[in-house]
Amino acid sequence: MRILIVYGTSYGQTRKVVEFLAERVQQQSASVEVREAGRAGGVDPADFDATIVASSMQMGAYRPAVIRFVRRHLAGLTAKPSVFVSVSMAAANTLHRQQAMAELDKWLARFSAKSGWTPARVQHVAGALPYTRYNFVTRWIMRRIAEREGEATDTTRDHEYTDWQELARFADAFLASVKTADTGAPA
Repeated sequence: MRILIVYGTSYGQTRKVVEFLAERVQQQSASVEVREAGRAGGVDPADFDATIVASSMQMGAYRPAVIRFVRRHLAGLTAKPSVFVSVSMAAANTLHRQQAMAELDKWLARFSAKSGWTPARVQHVAGALPYTRYNFVTRWIMRRIAEREGEATDTTRDHEYTDWQELARFADAFLASVKTADTGAPA
């Protein structure tokens, strides 16, 4: 089985998520090809058994290179099993969970409208607050937002919220569904 993973990241957490997914896929004897969306070149999801598209979301928008990749390869994404992994701090919000999920749904609808793709499955993954990689203005803004949302405000270090066990369960379930689709066996 061959799996394609295409991603776009803002500060590196989505790349970390994708590397984890790739390792998990390989542990289950599947081959995986990982490409950054802006450098995906001639890679076509139609040439793989399944595709995982992952993007960080920042200020209500997913990475433009991911949107362009999805638009270009819409037929391949819809012809075979595919999933969208949305990485954001909104997914980490426990203080205002319902409101955060409503916002994520709104941003996902915008992504679908811009890309033309409505993924059959979306996995929301909590991201990180990489304060040490932000410029002064972004660090100040993100600290204010984090304070309001009850998240970490120590700007001298980075804070990771990704639930790696949940991500492993997602990867296993996705691979199982691809294997089932490939063999035609009932789920």
